[in-house]
Amino acid sequence: MEEYQDRSLRGRVFQRIREDILTGVYRDGEELREIPLGEKLGVSRTPVREALRQLELEGLVAVVPNKGAYVTAITQKDVRDIYKIRSLLEGLCARWAARNITEQQIEELEETVLLSEFHLHRDGAGRARQVSELDGRFHQVLYEASDSRILEHVLKDFHKYVKMARQLSVGSSDRAEQSIAEHKEILEAVKCKDEDLAEKLADKHIMNVMKNLHIEM
Repeated sequence: MEEYQDRSLRGRVFQRIREDILTGVYRDGEELREIPLGEKLGVSRTPVREALRQLELEGLVAVVPNKGAYVTAITQKDVRDIYKIRSLLEGLCARWAARNITEQQIEELEETVLLSEFHLHRDGAGRARQVSELDGRFHQVLYEASDSRILEHVLKDFHKYVKMARQLSVGSSDRAEQSIAEHKEILEAVKCKDEDLAEKLADKHIMNVMKNLHIEM
């Protein structure tokens, strides 16, 4: 039980620091010091040190001997590569979703689209955040509907890596409206079990996100 709790603690520390890097809490080149991080997270230095080693393997942290650990930002090329790969995987995901989706998952997608349209036309500072979260939720349900744990895991990780870029994309009303319209098209293709069309539309959707972010193909 103690070993399990240790692994669980290390995992929570890793996920927290990783999330803070990906959402911009820590900036490119910023030093991540074990003691302040441990105090902030309420843990000892050991799980922090192990989390930094794991983050180094992911390329999010560079550990310089005798100096310390420093944040390594996601570059524009990284984002471009992720979106190119993601467009292929999102297409595959939509194809498999069209084959395996359940009635409950269809209802979840329909509800997500309706809520997206509702929040899109609301005023207030939280509108962009709500639309962004619903955008992520739409894709998450599709990942689950693909009935592939491996594909779902990979695509969820890609979502985390480009979280800030994705929020920027759906933050504009014009792009958000277009994105929701594209979601509706994908949903209809999935409901009709049209695997070829679902794959084509999902691939096109991610390509449109890239264009909106001015990412070269």
